[in-house]
Amino acid sequence: MLFSRDNQEDSKYLEPIFGSDSEARDLPKYKLPENSVDPSLAYQMIKDELEDEGNARQNLATFCQTYMEPEATKLMAETLDKNAIDKSEYPRTTEIENRCVNIIAHLWHASKEEQFIGTSTVGSSEACMLAGLSMKFAWRERASKLGLDLQKRKPNLVISSSYQVCWEKFATYWDVELRTVSLDKDHLSLNLNKVLDYVDEYTIGIVGIMGITYTGQYDNIERLNDLVEKYNKKTPYKVYIHVDAASGGFYTPFIEPEIKWDFKLKNVVSINASGHKYGLVYPGIGWVLWRDKQYVPDNLIFNVSYLGGSMPTMAINFSRSASQIIGQYYNFVRLGFKGYHDIHLRTHKVAQYLTEEISNMKDFYMVNPGNHLPILCYSLKQDKDRIWSLYDLSDRLRMRGWQVPTYPMPNDLDHLIVQRIVCRADFGMNNAIEFIEDMKIAIDELNNSKLISNRKEKHDNYGFIH
Repeated sequence: MLFSRDNQEDSKYLEPIFGSDSEARDLPKYKLPENSVDPSLAYQMIKDELEDEGNARQNLATFCQTYMEPEATKLMAETLDKNAIDKSEYPRTTEIENRCVNIIAHLWHASKEEQFIGTSTVGSSEACMLAGLSMKFAWRERASKLGLDLQKRKPNLVISSSYQVCWEKFATYWDVELRTVSLDKDHLSLNLNKVLDYVDEYTIGIVGIMGITYTGQYDNIERLNDLVEKYNKKTPYKVYIHVDAASGGFYTPFIEPEIKWDFKLKNVVSINASGHKYGLVYPGIGWVLWRDKQYVPDNLIFNVSYLGGSMPTMAINFSRSASQIIGQYYNFVRLGFKGYHDIHLRTHKVAQYLTEEISNMKDFYMVNPGNHLPILCYSLKQDKDRIWSLYDLSDRLRMRGWQVPTYPMPNDLDHLIVQRIVCRADFGMNNAIEFIEDMKIAIDELNNSKLISNRKEKHDNYGFIH
């Protein structure tokens, strides 16, 4: 066959990306550009813009999942267009969400004698908001029947000072006093010797934390439940427990099933968890469940049309993609109980390896060795000859791609500066060995460097927002 000039495809897509006019100009930033660009050019320019952010897999600060199987990613990409709030338009997706709630309720030992209720959320922050609202509304109903003057004082919520910031937001948004039980060197979780000192007739509930953000430690929910049981026998102003299991909710049942923390305990009435942490889904999915619908006031539940009938729903956020819900269901189907157990057990062993290696280094002592969640937290030993701080070590590790947060502990313990490592499913033993090698090199460089910032006394956060 002969070809001529007329046979050539006159297509702008034949233009080399890095030889294009668009690549010769600055990326549009704060207002719309006048003209469109080719999709391949737009893709490459934005990808290039993100190049220097670092590798998510090396981010040891975040609890959030940074890897899913290609099949899960494909399935989620194919369902991005489904709106999770449209129950009648996407009834099969709604059924999948319902299955997930049932699976989680079984995992958290919901009783067959009670009618559990639950919903997906946009992460644990929305889940905490819904749980907090339920506590406030339910308290208001109980207190009103008992004749309490609801206008005399603000209602209050009791929690340890190591709370995640979403609880501070809840208290601000819905006008609740946040009563925080301070940490000290002997109590790095909720101080059960003092917690009831903060409770009165205006207390809407107590929050126990299964996986403290600062250290990874657990509050002792079983002992808290016993204290609340005794308290409730002495007063008509009952108080109940919400468990913030953002991290532990999808970890503890598989690795430490002997721990009593969930609906096995009488006074635990609601639990939240992040599907995008140890539920192993990409960011954007959380869950909140109540042991029985009696703990969710009717005016927080809205009914929507579903398969010719009516289905209850409650959410703060409305239109959002259902892809994360489908990703969660994929994991449940794909992994099963054994799959979650095996992944988490291997992650736990990685955390144990890191704990042992870092403990053997002369500069550090363990604040939390990762006995429960695969999270280790350590600080510097006193050494007047050391010329570097944990902040300097974070800087050095960042040069090798590792993001490791350094920050002060909360409230009365803020003189203690710690560094924390979160082990996730995609952080394998090979990665851990490489990290320890890089950490030793970084320390050696710091010991031999004459140009250091020396931020020993500066109490600030270094990339710590989770």
